[in-house]
Amino acid sequence: QVQLVESGGGSVEAGGSLRLSCAASRYTWSSYCLGWFRQAPEKEREGVAVVYTGGGTTHYADSVKGRFTISRDNAQNMLYLQMNSLKPEDTAMYYCAAGKTLSLSASEWRYWGQGTQVTVSS
Repeated sequence: QVQLVESGGGSVEAGGSLRLSCAASRYTWSSYCLGWFRQAPEKEREGVAVVYTGGGTTHYADSVKGRFTISRDNAQNMLYLQMNSLKPEDTAMYYCAAGKTLSLSASEWRYWGQGTQVTVSS
């Protein structure tokens, strides 16, 4: 199965930036759609950004458009999420995912990492 490991989370002040990374153990990484999702305590997991297999097609949640950028490096089996102008409401556990469909719905994805915590203070 595909194994995913996130890194890059941490604590920042509002208006700051973070870059999350996700590394995969499977060499067929390029055949999967990839995505970033987040979940705050007592809330449902929500889609943040997703990218198609080749990296040319992306979709973002309305709440992060213009602030976050998703990208992938298939040669190195890496996925990234650049987060700028962070807000306290961005605080959550962030997960990377892999699957065969390009969707912001968490239920459509098959493989998941363990998550990395992002905390934004006011």
